[in-house]
Amino acid sequence: MQIAANVLTGLVAALHVYIMVLEMFLWERKPGRGLSGFDADMARATAPLAANQGLYNGFLAAGLIWGLLAADPTGFRVQVFLLICVVVAGVYGGVTANRRILVAQALPGALALAAVLTAG
Repeated sequence: MQIAANVLTGLVAALHVYIMVLEMFLWERKPGRGLSGFDADMARATAPLAANQGLYNGFLAAGLIWGLLAADPTGFRVQVFLLICVVVAGVYGGVTANRRILVAQALPGALALAAVLTAG
């Protein structure tokens, strides 16, 4: 079960690296605009906000990677804390911004969290 927990946590970290790249570097291009649904003018106007949001997604990814690399009990605790953060952010985003966020962010975070808690 530990391998599954590590794989799921790694996938959540990779997802947040991907989101970080979209929000920080590709927001005004086709991939970022596809994510947001914004036209070119709105994407340009919101790019600083998206970059800030992307930075936070990068912090989540970095923390999850740290949790995977750190020895227990620190690694376990870091993974649990950050996966809870991912789930909360996903639920909040799903309620306030777009319901797709529930499936794209909260669900993978919750699955990884369940696996980590089960394996721990």
